[in-house]
Amino acid sequence: MAEKITSKMAMELEDKYGAHNYHPLPVVLSKGKGAKVWDAEGKEYFDFLSAYSAVNQGHCHPKIVDALTEQAQKLTLTSRAFYNDVLGVYEKYITEYFGYDKVLPMNSGAEGDETALKLCRKWAYEKKGIAENEAKIIVCANNFHGRTITIISMSTDPDAKNGFGPYTPGFITIPYNDLEALAKALEDPNVAGFLVEPIQGEAGVVVPEQGFLKKAYDMCKAKNVLFIADEVQTGIARTGKLLACDHEGVRPDILILGKALSGGVYPVSAVLADDDIMLTIKPGEHGSTFGGNPLAARVAIAALEVVKEENLAERAEKLGKIFREAMEKIDSDMIETVRGKGLLNAVVIKPKDGKTAWDVCVKMAENGLLAKPTHDHIIRFAPPLVITEEELQQAIAIIEKSILSFG
Repeated sequence: MAEKITSKMAMELEDKYGAHNYHPLPVVLSKGKGAKVWDAEGKEYFDFLSAYSAVNQGHCHPKIVDALTEQAQKLTLTSRAFYNDVLGVYEKYITEYFGYDKVLPMNSGAEGDETALKLCRKWAYEKKGIAENEAKIIVCANNFHGRTITIISMSTDPDAKNGFGPYTPGFITIPYNDLEALAKALEDPNVAGFLVEPIQGEAGVVVPEQGFLKKAYDMCKAKNVLFIADEVQTGIARTGKLLACDHEGVRPDILILGKALSGGVYPVSAVLADDDIMLTIKPGEHGSTFGGNPLAARVAIAALEVVKEENLAERAEKLGKIFREAMEKIDSDMIETVRGKGLLNAVVIKPKDGKTAWDVCVKMAENGLLAKPTHDHIIRFAPPLVITEEELQQAIAIIEKSILSFG
């Protein structure tokens, strides 16, 4: 691999040797810093996807990279067969940071969700008194919680689900942002939990009505049902608060975090809960070889410190308002809707002369900005939270120019 890899070569290699389970934009990235990335030929782009909100702290944040490299030279992995001298420090830090008794460390967002499902079911049998194998968990239509068999079992997306059965039972699906449907589902005495994204990211940045989360939480409490928040994408300052649930003062019974928990430097996820829930899982009942490894622990501490030190939640709140106001001012009949919170936003694109959201994203890439469509007609805009106001204005100009180029 001594020769320099061109974009064309990189794409051909992936196509030939990699599984065809993704359909990327034809851009090959080789460097990143802050809110920007560069392709193999050196062209500069604004990154408005942030690896699906994993890179909230910006690409290659020096503090996080320093934590990684320093720890990597000392100890990377012990497994949980032994203690290590970093994990306990991290566990104390993250539980105090978010205000929970305990954390269960994992690697990916999907593993975090799987962990939460197991915790909820174990709690249902040991604490709530539901009969073994009868626990049900309420989920929302158009959810995205990951790609494992159990998680796609509660998906309504045919691309994610079809062809992978048989599916895991035990889920009740209701429409998102529908308190009446939730109330009806909660009448079932075997319901143990309600798993919800505070804002549905993959569905197209679908923001529920103000008050939905708080009312849903209160309804769950009244029925002794666990409120489980998947904040893998919405957490860690993305929506203008540390957690999206903070907008309504909701403290989930089980909180799932991932992505920006490492600033995009290393796979780290976590599930937080109080002792009454977390201690229902005993030794041997759940775990991960890499979960809680020293490298991950050091990286996550640094990533969370950056969020506080650089006031990223406040920045996201301020810049998000500027972004949405600018999008609403663009004079184009291709823009149907602008929505979002903080720096998690979406623009719904109305096809024009056969041109769709994909074509808009291709044009933006040509003009120096990267974003990705979801569900054909929606473009998600989520830059790193370290983006400056000046950079944001430059990016807005690129988006406007790109959309207006379609007439």
